[in-house]
Amino acid sequence: MAGTDFRAAREARGWTQQDLARRLGVSQTLVSLWEHGTRAVPVRRVAQLRKLGVQLPPVALPLRGEPAPAKVDYARELANLGYPGLAHYKTGSPKWNPARLLVLALAEDQLDRRLAEALPWLVFRFPDMDWEWVCREAKLRDLQNRLGFTLSLAQALAARWQSPEAAQRLAQVAQELRRSRLAREDSYCNEHMTESERRWLRRRRPQSAAAWNLLSDLRPEHLTHAG
Repeated sequence: MAGTDFRAAREARGWTQQDLARRLGVSQTLVSLWEHGTRAVPVRRVAQLRKLGVQLPPVALPLRGEPAPAKVDYARELANLGYPGLAHYKTGSPKWNPARLLVLALAEDQLDRRLAEALPWLVFRFPDMDWEWVCREAKLRDLQNRLGFTLSLAQALAARWQSPEAAQRLAQVAQELRRSRLAREDSYCNEHMTESERRWLRRRRPQSAAAWNLLSDLRPEHLTHAG
């Protein structure tokens, strides 16, 4: 959690540093160090803030903590983060950091098409997520190509919705990630394809998918639920 997010959350409740320090059981000096970025905010303190009713932006939620469940309810989590295409699954406030949800989804061998189409929106919607963490996790799991393709689709969304700052940030991440692009062929979370389906996609995939050695026919014009 960034110090600026920590401070914004405190000020949104109208609390002074001393007020928050008393509620967390720490010193006012430590709160000041967190807000200035001199000390990292521990995950347990973020959990405490949420118990106190403090509303945190999704990117401020913990990246680590409890292990991911065996089966993640991606539809519900994406809906809670605001994805319009799955709004009917919304159950409340987001519980997952979008960066963590993105990595988990990209690691799936088989992901529903509707969910795969939501991932570029997730990247476009949260361009300020912790990209250093995302890229490191992607490399550890050999997900560079899937992530790179997602970034290219998210850049198209940024252009569509005239968000030059988001487009520039995503382009920077993609450029850095391109250095570690894998030579082996991969799918976009669809490993259960037949060989005939794979041959068809090799002929029909868009240039952006081919550039990342991916078998996918997903194009920006298919992202109709990312309004």
